Amino acid sequence: MTIAVREEQILRIKKASFEPELNEELTKRIKEQVVLTVKEILEESLIEELKVELSKWEGERPRRSGYFKRVTDTLYGRIVELLVPKLRWGNEDREWNILKRYQRAMNNLLDWAGYLYVMGLSLRDLQEALYFLIGSVVSRTAVNRITLQVQEKLESHRQQSIKNSPSILIVDGVWVEVQYTLDKFKIDRAGHQRQCRQAEERVILVAMALWPDGSHQVLHFELAQTEDETQWTTFFAQLIERGLNPNQIELVVSDGSKGLLTAINNQLPNAQQQRCITHKVRGMERYLTYKHLSETEQTASSTASLRKQRWAEIKADAYLIYEAPTYDLAQDILNQFITKWQPFEPKAVHAFLWGIQRTFVFYPFDTVLHIHIRTTNLLERLFREFRSKSDEIGAFPNQTSCLTLFFLVAQREHAKHNRPFVAKT
Repeated sequence: MTIAVREEQILRIKKASFEPELNEELTKRIKEQVVLTVKEILEESLIEELKVELSKWEGERPRRSGYFKRVTDTLYGRIVELLVPKLRWGNEDREWNILKRYQRAMNNLLDWAGYLYVMGLSLRDLQEALYFLIGSVVSRTAVNRITLQVQEKLESHRQQSIKNSPSILIVDGVWVEVQYTLDKFKIDRAGHQRQCRQAEERVILVAMALWPDGSHQVLHFELAQTEDETQWTTFFAQLIERGLNPNQIELVVSDGSKGLLTAINNQLPNAQQQRCITHKVRGMERYLTYKHLSETEQTASSTASLRKQRWAEIKADAYLIYEAPTYDLAQDILNQFITKWQPFEPKAVHAFLWGIQRTFVFYPFDTVLHIHIRTTNLLERLFREFRSKSDEIGAFPNQTSCLTLFFLVAQREHAKHNRPFVAKT
């Protein structure tokens, strides 16, 4: 399909879109006025920039020699003839700062286009979306170029050398589905032979660096088959290969993934593991038996509300342990917790106590960091945002698209909170 044919198709879609009674002529005039205003601002800015540059010249200065015209895309439409001032000589070597900054702003549009494309938006849908913004159809080649630019940023980030190693890492994984080709073929409805594909579960392993001032950035992420010892060992080895100093890591905050502790001991010899208290507390729920409900919650009116009330109370008591300002006081509150709940929920209390000392490792560290290092919540918030996008896609078409979407989501989340995405490397 040619660009011209695609443009005609988009215009037909626009004409048949919702709320056709909207005044298209008014919309057209507003866009024209906005583009005209942007054109005037850019042209005036270019003249001022040239004046400033000429005032700094030493010796003979070139004289003005009219303008040359160039096409510039804006978020509101295309400027067909932007007048750029020129001199009698030296035009080839000049870089216009105004246009460079404006082009960087337009790159945000390209990033957005790449984001939509990676999320699963079809080429046709992307062409349609961009048409309403810039007034022209983006070719397949342009879309591919946009996607490649995003992927280049992704690879650049993942391969960047780590020059400053943090003392604290927060690690976790988020599960996804990725399609892989099989050694089987099928005949589709049109009679064409297609290679079979199958969606398989994979996990994105992520490491976040936490710095003494409380700032944090995603340091590394990788797609793996599972969260076992082998995969975590490989993951830490990749970090070390990028320049991470394994002897500088003092704490690794994580959930209770099997094999992770062994991988930490093998790869990060000076690191202790801090178990996420949120995972630890929530893990009790599946062991609750709800015995003697009437003896402890007599005001409840039904079995369901009785159970809900008990879980809320035992959960609140468990979290109260970690609110203690010191380790010793936390142990006293833990003993009180055991005394209160052991008679009613022995299985849940036993599960909670299993390996519980690893949930108190955060105490010797700076109290300012406690809220950040006793849970994996900093990563969980990022994962929730990622899942909201990945759930719309379903199974990713390939590994690269999966990692690229995670990269873009992480980049956007860091920008929202005014944090640098690339760690202090």
